[in-house]
Amino acid sequence: MNLKLEAVNLVRWLHFVALTVGGGAAIVALLLSGFEEGKEDIQGLAATIWAKVVAWAFRLALVAGIALLVLMIQGGQNPFKAGTYFHIKLTLVFLLLGLSEMTPKALAKGKRGSALVVVVLFLAASFTVFNKGLFLKQTPNGGPEVPVTATVSVQTR
Repeated sequence: MNLKLEAVNLVRWLHFVALTVGGGAAIVALLLSGFEEGKEDIQGLAATIWAKVVAWAFRLALVAGIALLVLMIQGGQNPFKAGTYFHIKLTLVFLLLGLSEMTPKALAKGKRGSALVVVVLFLAASFTVFNKGLFLKQTPNGGPEVPVTATVSVQTR
């Protein structure tokens, strides 16, 4: 674990915290939307939580992710060339952000489909990041060298 106080590490931490807050609040808002049915005193609470917490956490995570990408490229790393991992992550992130922006209006109407899809996309993106080794380019590894000690003799008749 790298404990140096560097800009890349700080921005990565901010990105992680914002995503964690957004994902957790999305699950809470989805659960709250189920409790709103038939209770007028808490009607619209899930939509409000989504608009105030989830959407802003995902927006902050996007800004931190862009800053992290810029800092990584300046540091000599290029995640775009590492394999399909980063492309899959970006696709899931843009779908998640688009649906996240439309979800408060759907939750206000009592529809939970888009909130559920956002949670699934969040879990899929988290799975992709956690298991990025599955998507990285693999260099052919010949394995350990095996010494050639057998002798070949040709038998003639």
